[in-house]
Amino acid sequence: MTASSESETASSESDSSVTLRCGFCLTLNNVALTRAGDRPACGDCGKPMLLDRPVKVTEEDFERSVLNARAPVLVDFYADWCAPCKMVAPLLDEIALQHMGKVLVVKVDTDHAQGVAGRYEIRSIPTLILFQHGQEVERSLGFEPERVRGLVDAVAG
Repeated sequence: MTASSESETASSESDSSVTLRCGFCLTLNNVALTRAGDRPACGDCGKPMLLDRPVKVTEEDFERSVLNARAPVLVDFYADWCAPCKMVAPLLDEIALQHMGKVLVVKVDTDHAQGVAGRYEIRSIPTLILFQHGQEVERSLGFEPERVRGLVDAVAG
């Protein structure tokens, strides 16, 4: 399956669509999250759009990829140098794999997305925020694995 490139119209399966930038060629793609198990590919370069793990989102893509997503999105605000952030990483890998097709898990590097971090008043990292319909539903500060699992389970159904 090939993801729709930015210039193409989203398919009828887009009830859970998200817009993500290809990690290889940087083209924006509309991806039906419910078809994540089909291993969608970039509409431009054909490389896989891997949704069974956290996806990096930049400040430029945040609105399209998170706020305009038609599915719940768990955002990890982190920094590469942050030791507690590294503790959260395996939890996010687990959640992304377990809820693939229902919840999108993304990572936002606060060192490179200071505008987004400021907008959401990220004062400590890791901070995880669950968004649904473009609105913040809940947030978790630090390492709270059971709480985060519970939040995601509640929106994933």
